[in-house]
Amino acid sequence: MEAQIGRPIIQLVRFGWEQSLSCLFPVVIFASLAITQIVPLPFLPRYDWLLIICLLMQWGMVKSGLETRDELKVITLFHLIGLALEIFKVHMGSWSYPEEGYFKILGVPLYSGFMYASVASYLCQAWRRLKVELIQWPPLWAVVPLAAAIYLNFFTHHFWIDIRWWLSGLVIVVFWKSWVKYEVGGTYYRMPIALSFVLIGFFIWVAENIATFFGAWKYPNQTDAWSLVHLGKVSSWLLLVIVSFLIVATLKRVKGESKGKYEDSHTYNG
Repeated sequence: MEAQIGRPIIQLVRFGWEQSLSCLFPVVIFASLAITQIVPLPFLPRYDWLLIICLLMQWGMVKSGLETRDELKVITLFHLIGLALEIFKVHMGSWSYPEEGYFKILGVPLYSGFMYASVASYLCQAWRRLKVELIQWPPLWAVVPLAAAIYLNFFTHHFWIDIRWWLSGLVIVVFWKSWVKYEVGGTYYRMPIALSFVLIGFFIWVAENIATFFGAWKYPNQTDAWSLVHLGKVSSWLLLVIVSFLIVATLKRVKGESKGKYEDSHTYNG
């Protein structure tokens, strides 16, 4: 009986440990935000120090083998995607980076792209550590246009109607039969892939509150004093997580097929 009770706890601890290791890059970013907010660093503006820290962290992770060169390519792609979105959103007044910095493009500090890259870093590392497999994954002709539409809606809703809820419904339809399978301590578990999107999106919203508290960026309602990020932002992060997941999954699938590792049309290992 004790063994039956202890086993789930041990598995939960193992799962938490693997998740913690996968979150190393985001943790460093949050710690850097906190430290630079409390302890002013000399010679350079805070945003520039954050960029240096992120670059050193990225170099250290690749050098130490915590991240592979293929994962670095994916993370770089996310950095560029995130930076493009940041430039547009700041231009539209959705949020701002009020502090000074030498390394800024159109009001956006370059370190901001690493916050998106850290999401990709988490996905890549968790995928590898937990030996993730996708079950009943939809075909590319459905996945790629859906990811593109979700990303474009972050731009077009400023000029046209916001179709995020239609896209969310489409995600449920497309991934209705899809599951994510992962390994913890030699035992395999699985959950509906839509649920994994929701969970990751929620925890990113929690992280966003931490980031804005330490001045990573500011929403218009946080200009005078910090306040909790509106819960409605979870939907935005949920869609961004879906885009991130779809890009990583598609790239891994393409790479797997090129190496002859693709198992069948329904299940493949990242």
